[in-house]
Amino acid sequence: MVRNPERRAALVDAAIEVLARDGARGLTFRAVDEVAGVPKGTASNYFATRDDLLAQVTGQIHQRIAPDPDEVAAVMAAPPSRELVVHLMGWINRRVTADRTGYLAMLELRLEATRRPELRTELTRTIRATLDDDISFHLDSGLPGDRTAVMLLYLAMTGLMLEQLTLPGVVPVEQTEGLIAALVERAIGPDPEGAPQGLSDETPDPEGAP
Repeated sequence: MVRNPERRAALVDAAIEVLARDGARGLTFRAVDEVAGVPKGTASNYFATRDDLLAQVTGQIHQRIAPDPDEVAAVMAAPPSRELVVHLMGWINRRVTADRTGYLAMLELRLEATRRPELRTELTRTIRATLDDDISFHLDSGLPGDRTAVMLLYLAMTGLMLEQLTLPGVVPVEQTEGLIAALVERAIGPDPEGAPQGLSDETPDPEGAP
């Protein structure tokens, strides 16, 4: 296989675009070459099989949709509170809009994993590890809510993302902010007495989201 890291990365990014646009059935070497703007046969020189390409895409999407650690650190400078959890959940939701292609490609990978045992094993490992990291982050940061509450938030937010990616008219955009706030309140309950209330006006909003 050819060893050019920049070209390989460009081909994987092109594969993500194809996956989001055409689904798993449309993910061919020829389609990747066309989107990447490279000569025919280039992708097949970098990836031994389509499964090899899918494996590379899995890793790349995971990195692509992961939040910037510096942005997370800036937001977490605020005191832990239920309102901060709402703020974080809203940020996660807005990231779907900011990188719709990446999240659609991940959804297509999930569907393809139902038909490919090896991909299912790899994707399950990746998503489970991310979820475990998220749970540990929440608990270690002193945010309100136990492990079960975090799991409920994960499952509910995953469902909201699915609606927004596939049938955005089901849950109108103008309702999402209130729904997220209600979700957090019902999953973790009210802030305990004496807990910090409200986010500071100086609390950064990742990616300039409203």
